[in-house]
Amino acid sequence: MLPLPIVGSLLLTGCGVLDMSGGVTLNLVAADYGDNETNSSSIYWNNLARRFEADNPDIKVHVDVVSWNDIDKHLADLIAKGKTPDVAQTGGYADQVAADRLYPAGDVLSNSTQVNLLDSFAKAGQVLGSQYGIPFISSSRVFFYNKEIFAKAGITAPPATWDELRRDAELIKSKVPGVTPYALPLGPEEAQGEAMIWTMSGGGGLSDNAGNYTIDSPANRATFTWLRSNLVDKRLTYDDPSKVDRKTAFNDFASGKVAMLNGHPGLVSKAVAGNIQYGTAAIPRKDTSIKPSTLGVADWVMAFKAPGHKAEVKKFLNFVYAKENTLKFDEQYNMLPVTQDTLEDMSANPAHKDLTEFLNALPNANFYPLGDPSWDKVSSMLKQRIGEAVRPGSADVLGDLQAAASAEASRARKG
Repeated sequence: MLPLPIVGSLLLTGCGVLDMSGGVTLNLVAADYGDNETNSSSIYWNNLARRFEADNPDIKVHVDVVSWNDIDKHLADLIAKGKTPDVAQTGGYADQVAADRLYPAGDVLSNSTQVNLLDSFAKAGQVLGSQYGIPFISSSRVFFYNKEIFAKAGITAPPATWDELRRDAELIKSKVPGVTPYALPLGPEEAQGEAMIWTMSGGGGLSDNAGNYTIDSPANRATFTWLRSNLVDKRLTYDDPSKVDRKTAFNDFASGKVAMLNGHPGLVSKAVAGNIQYGTAAIPRKDTSIKPSTLGVADWVMAFKAPGHKAEVKKFLNFVYAKENTLKFDEQYNMLPVTQDTLEDMSANPAHKDLTEFLNALPNANFYPLGDPSWDKVSSMLKQRIGEAVRPGSADVLGDLQAAASAEASRARKG
């Protein structure tokens, strides 16, 4: 982090800093999306802060960029020491809402900025109908396929339904030996993600619109039965998907060992680096009566009440969410947007042709129950066990997970 010069005598007020002339210093803690000094997010945030200060000379911004490995602990330590920042940008928000530490988004965003947020992402930031989490960057999932393998198998278009996917997988197995037709990564790295994609495309999901867990729903049981009968038992995917992580599946696709899988935008660069002729499409559904959907993932901005700088935070966040700034960050780190104007800009730009399917999917994104304070623990349970639901003799897995999730949610509600 570059040190911020502050002129004049300073009076510390909580974590905020007030100079004797009445100016305020906002403290920002943000996650680092770079992997070395030359592309660290600190460069972006410090540049943005200096430009904001030029327009608002009575407000300074102190930038504290922290690695993803350390940011949650770093933020917790600051709060414990009474040094709560004004703004934090990280991976979640529900725990801070439960502790009553955050301003509602409507208190720190202008109406125009709020309206510009993609509706599905704004709703994902809500807890009990009020938005606290402000989406910062997004990702979606789409269907990837290897065009060369498809050509060898005589397949001319990507599958739109599960039956078409199964038929394509059978063709690939018979005509392109040595290739895993479909990668089903249900190992502990991100089993909850692959599971949610499949349950949604089967007409179910991990939770309902009211936020109640629906892991053991009839639709979900039917989905995992289909996966076991049509992909696992027929050896059209990995022998034991519960032991295969997303990283392995992505690497296998990028080396030509996998024909089809669900992936996020990061798989594009891996496929290009592996010289894979790939295509993308909407995620196949059980049948065409199921509404198209995708798994949406976002990182979040939070505004903390403790420092007491609501007006200054509002000015800063409205600047952060100006198209010039959101577009710059999204393009620099190959992320997807959370605002309508940036989505329109990227969708119209030929330079982002490789992201077209991801961008098209964003408005239909569905999310984990991020506003539920029990989600972190439930997510961990799903990562460890839901892959077992595609093994033989796995009838009790979804029921066990449902009972554990419901109990965890009840504990969280009681505080």
